[in-house]
Amino acid sequence: MRLRILLHSVLNRRWTVLLTLFSLVISIMLVLGINHIRAQTKEAFSNTLSDTDLIVGARSGPINLLLYSVFHLGNPTHNVQWNTYEELAKHSQVDWLIPLALGDSHKGHRVVATTADFFAHYAYGNKQRLRIAEGKTFVAPFEVVLGAAVARKQGYRIGANIILAHGIADVSLAKHDDAPFTVSGILAPTGTPVDKSVFISLAGMEAIHRDWHSGVHIPTQSSSDQQNVLTNAHPETLSAMLVGLKSRSALFTVQRQINQYTNEPLQAVVPGLVLAELWQLMDSVEIAFTVIAWLVVGASLLGMTTSLLTALNERQREFAVMRALGAGPGYLFTLIMSEVLFICVIAIVLAILLLTATLALLQPWLLGIWGLSISLNVMGSNQLLYLAGVLITAIVLSVIPAWVVYRRSLHDGLSMRI
Repeated sequence: MRLRILLHSVLNRRWTVLLTLFSLVISIMLVLGINHIRAQTKEAFSNTLSDTDLIVGARSGPINLLLYSVFHLGNPTHNVQWNTYEELAKHSQVDWLIPLALGDSHKGHRVVATTADFFAHYAYGNKQRLRIAEGKTFVAPFEVVLGAAVARKQGYRIGANIILAHGIADVSLAKHDDAPFTVSGILAPTGTPVDKSVFISLAGMEAIHRDWHSGVHIPTQSSSDQQNVLTNAHPETLSAMLVGLKSRSALFTVQRQINQYTNEPLQAVVPGLVLAELWQLMDSVEIAFTVIAWLVVGASLLGMTTSLLTALNERQREFAVMRALGAGPGYLFTLIMSEVLFICVIAIVLAILLLTATLALLQPWLLGIWGLSISLNVMGSNQLLYLAGVLITAIVLSVIPAWVVYRRSLHDGLSMRI
C-alpha cells in the first residue's frame, strides 16, 4: 500500500523528480568514476614492473629514473657508460642485468634498445613474463619487435619495414631512412607501457647512429656495411639498467654499493619504494578530485531536499487526505524518507549502469592512447562505502522535509493552510 502511494506521488511530480534524478545520477557517477579510475590507474602503474630488484641510472631523481626507464615518460638527464654496465654485470650478487638505451621514436612511440634478456627477464603484474604473439625476438641488428598497441594502431604485420626517427617528437624531420628495420615479432598485450613501445637491439641502435654527429646525419658507409660490422656492436652509453639479484637479502647492500660507485655518479632505486613515493606526491591531487566529486553529490542532495521542501505546500491537500484516511504523522514522516531513498536507489542503479557503459565505450581509446586497461567491474569494497555514504547523507537530509511534514500534520490535522 505504501509503495503504491509512493509511486503515485513520484509520478505525480515526475518532471521535478526526473531533474533531481538526473542530477543525482551524474554526481554519483562522477564519484564512482573518479574512485574507480584512480584505483585502476594505481593498479596499472603497480603492475607495470615486477620481479625487478633495482633500477640503475645516472644520478638525478628516483621518480624521474622510474618514469623514463619503465613508463617511458621524460628523458634521462645523463647516461651511464658502457663499461659501468660491464662491471655491474660481473657483480657477485647480480643474477641478470638488462641494459636500456632510449632516445629514438617511431610515430610517437618510444624506441627501446636492449638485449634478448629483456624478453627473458622482464615481468609485469604477478611476475608474468612477456610473450611473443607473432614471429620471434630480434636477432639481426635491423630487426624490430613491436608492442601490441603499436602493431594494432599502425597496422603492422611480420615482415613489414619501418623507419625510426631521431628524437622522441611525434613528428620528426630527422629520420633514419637510410636504415629501415624489419618487424620480426609482435608482443602479446600486457596493459603496460611495453604495448606502446618499439624494441630493437643495442647493435641496431649503434648502427643507425654511427653516422650521426650532434643530431646531424653525415653518411660515411652503407647500411649493408653496417649490417656486417655491427652485429655485436653496442652504444657507448646507456639510459638505464634493470637489475635482478640472486638474493633479495642483498638488495640494500647492492643498492648502497651502486650509489657509492666512484667512477661515475650512479643511482640505484627500488621500484616499489619509488612507486609509493610517487603516489604520496599524488595524494593531494586525489584528495582534491574526491572532494570536488563529493561537493557535487552534496549539491545534488541539497537540491533534492530543497525541491521536497518547496513542494510541501503544494502537497498539503495530499497530506490532509492521508490524515483523513487514518495516516498518522509518523506514516507521513516515513513516506517522505521513503521517497528520498527510492530516488537515491534508482539514481545509484542508473549511475552504475551508465558508468559501466561509458567505460566500455572508452576502453579501446584508453588502452590505445594511454595504455590503461580499465576493468568494467566498477563495484569494489571502496565503492560500496561511497554508496553507503550517499545513502546515509540522503537519509540525514531527508529528515528536514520529513520533520516539517510531521510537525504540520500534528498542528494542522485536516485543515488546509492557504
